[in-house]
Amino acid sequence: MLIDTHVHLNAEQYEEDIDQVIERALEAGIERMVVVGFDRPTILKAMELAEKHSFIYAVVGWHPVDAIDCTEADLKWIEELAAHPKVVGIGETGLDYHWDKSPKEVQQEVFRKQIRLAQKVKLPIIIHNRDATADVVRILQEEEAEITGGIMHCFSGSVETAKQCIDMNFMISLGGPVTFKNAKMPKQVATEIPLDYLLVETDAPYLAPHPHRGKRNEPAFVKLVAEQIAELKGISVEEVAEITTRNAMKLFSIK
Repeated sequence: MLIDTHVHLNAEQYEEDIDQVIERALEAGIERMVVVGFDRPTILKAMELAEKHSFIYAVVGWHPVDAIDCTEADLKWIEELAAHPKVVGIGETGLDYHWDKSPKEVQQEVFRKQIRLAQKVKLPIIIHNRDATADVVRILQEEEAEITGGIMHCFSGSVETAKQCIDMNFMISLGGPVTFKNAKMPKQVATEIPLDYLLVETDAPYLAPHPHRGKRNEPAFVKLVAEQIAELKGISVEEVAEITTRNAMKLFSIK
C-alpha cells in the first residue's frame, strides 16, 4: 500500500478522465491520496473529491504565487474548512521566488498567517519552496512551526537543509525528480535521510517520474518514486511502501 501525499486531482488536466485516473491509482496499490487545494476553485474541488471518495483526503491553503490575491476572508474560510474531518493539513503555502506575480513581502506575510492558522487548528503545514530556501527556513524557525510540523513538499534541497527541516518536525517528501537521471540532490536525500522521515508524492499532474517525464503525471506513478528510493537505499519497495505509508498516516492522523 502507498499513499500519494500530494496530488492535484483538482487540476483541469483531469477534467476529462478523473474516474479512470483514480481507478488506475487504486489498481497500482495507491490506496490513499491527499488532494491539495491552493486557491478557491482548487480548494472547492479538493473538498468535493474528499467527500465523494473515502480514500481521498484534502489539504487546504493558499499558494505563494497567488499570495497577492489572498484576503482575510479567504484565510477565515480555510480556517473553517479545517474543522472538516477529511481535511488533514494546511497548504500548500510557503515561498516561490521563481515567479514574480506576488511580491516577496506579501508572500512572506501570507505564509506567516497560514503557519499561525495551522497552529490554531492543530494541523500540519505543507510547504512549497522554490528558490527561497533561506527565507522559508528562517520563517519556519521564527514562527515556531515545529509546533505543528508538516511536510517539505517535493523537496529539492540539500541533505543539510533536509536535516534542518527534520529538526523542526517536518517530513521530507520526494516526488518524480528523484527518478531523473541528473537529479543529484534528491537522490542524495533519498539515500542519506532515514526512511522514518520520508514521504512519497507525485505532485501530479506535474513532474512525472521517469519514464513518463514530460507527460501528464498521475497518482499511479507514485510507485515509481517508491521504487527509486528502494533502489537507492538497497531495500525492498515493500519496506519503502510500509514505512512511508505509516509516516503519512501518523502525520495526517489518518486511521
